[in-house]
Amino acid sequence: MDLSAETSDRPRRRGREDRRGANAASLPAKQQPRRPFAPVAAVSEDELEAVHNAALQILEEIGMDVLHAEAKALLKAAGADVDPNSDRVRFDRGLIESKIGLAPKEFTLHARNPARNVQIGGNHVAFCSVASAPNVADRAGGRRPGNRKDYQNLLRLGQSLDAVHVWGGYPVEPADVHASIRHLDAIYDLFTLSDKPIHAYSLGTGRNKDALEMTRIAMQVTDEQLNLQPSLFTVINTSSPLRLDEPMCEGILRMSERGQVVVLTPFTLAGAMAPVTIAGAVAQQNAEALVGMVIAQTHAPGSPFVYGGFTSNVDMKSGAPAFGTPEYMKSALLGGQLARRYGLPYRSSNTNAANTVDAQAAYESVFSLWGAIMGGCNLLMHGAGWMEGGLHASFEKMVLDADLLDMVAEFLKPLKVNDDELAIEAIREVGPRGHFFGCAHTQSRYRNAFFAPMISDWRNYESWREAGSPTAYDTAERLFQERLAAFEAPPIDPAVREELEAFVARRKAEGGVPTDY
Repeated sequence: MDLSAETSDRPRRRGREDRRGANAASLPAKQQPRRPFAPVAAVSEDELEAVHNAALQILEEIGMDVLHAEAKALLKAAGADVDPNSDRVRFDRGLIESKIGLAPKEFTLHARNPARNVQIGGNHVAFCSVASAPNVADRAGGRRPGNRKDYQNLLRLGQSLDAVHVWGGYPVEPADVHASIRHLDAIYDLFTLSDKPIHAYSLGTGRNKDALEMTRIAMQVTDEQLNLQPSLFTVINTSSPLRLDEPMCEGILRMSERGQVVVLTPFTLAGAMAPVTIAGAVAQQNAEALVGMVIAQTHAPGSPFVYGGFTSNVDMKSGAPAFGTPEYMKSALLGGQLARRYGLPYRSSNTNAANTVDAQAAYESVFSLWGAIMGGCNLLMHGAGWMEGGLHASFEKMVLDADLLDMVAEFLKPLKVNDDELAIEAIREVGPRGHFFGCAHTQSRYRNAFFAPMISDWRNYESWREAGSPTAYDTAERLFQERLAAFEAPPIDPAVREELEAFVARRKAEGGVPTDY
């Protein structure tokens, strides 16, 4: 194997189609959910236009700081007003509106295993794992700093859960691996312990290039083929209010020019980094997201772009972020309306601010999910395992959230109304004063008639007590341990693994990437 070759247009050993059989053992058990009903509108069409126009006014009169020379030059050439004495860029509304409609409304995000591909956009919904937590926790070991062992175990757990469709980032930061080479080990683990679509962090050119090359190797395609095949995505966060820093701009440029997915997500907390009102906070969110869209679609027209919303509020007494609140739900609905206005797929999140797996964690997650799904979310970030406002990833919460996501997926299945479903003959068979347990209509369906969650315990009180009175926390702890014990890594061509290992070894020998950002 010639590791010195820098070009990747050499013939590949085998095509993706040839590996379908080898990956058959890891096919997902369930189809990707699709939303059968229209999303909920938070405001009227006139009010939506008012939010849109407020965002344009913000960008035209106030502008946004763009801390990247290439991005500023690109914007200036496109007609933006770039202040020569600062990083401030102001945008004519005509420039912004000229970029609306260039990005695809829907696209396929490819996985190493083609059976794991997901659709992003339209009425499709894809659930991601928790991502980017600095700490990890389980009940036995408590809360602890992120490390590679726990990172790998979270990958194993998420791979085993059908409800997790996509890796939204590192479930926990493997902080015991040096930052210069961490991305190499982490992406290697993503491709060898899982066969689901992945995310790459945009923290400098080197990390972007390494992620793109490792993805090309895992997919066994040429550079040219990868450019036409979205196979990883990156989340770009603005530094609210109204600031887009250098590594984030770099990520937009490097990923969009390779045809990969940019998910632009301002982190706007009402009362802290944005106005305290929902309308004002979302107007600012919208302005920041539109700047990312303009950069991506000016640099690479037609590249896949996702509109991200992550506006919530803070506890005004402490300044701590709050999640799963009524304000969070309303902003999720409004963000979805704006994404649909621009013809863009929509990203939202499953969040909570609870410190342990308790009732608060559950009800805040349910409210977050309800706002996201009813808002028309296509890409649900932090779908399984997020805790403590994102400060730790929980093994037990990942299992609990998988249950919630499975319930959402079941809810999204279209309701059937036909003669067979109306069951008049079954009602005739049972008649007054009977029951339906034993009738033919029930017996022919009972194995698949109702959704059966992993966690919920629907025994009566006496049998529950006889079983030791297990709580949901008990059950989640048992289930995640059982799944880890039974885990089998998805198949991967040994030659592909070898090529990934060789690339990682070479890049480590070269010193990895700078760690200045």
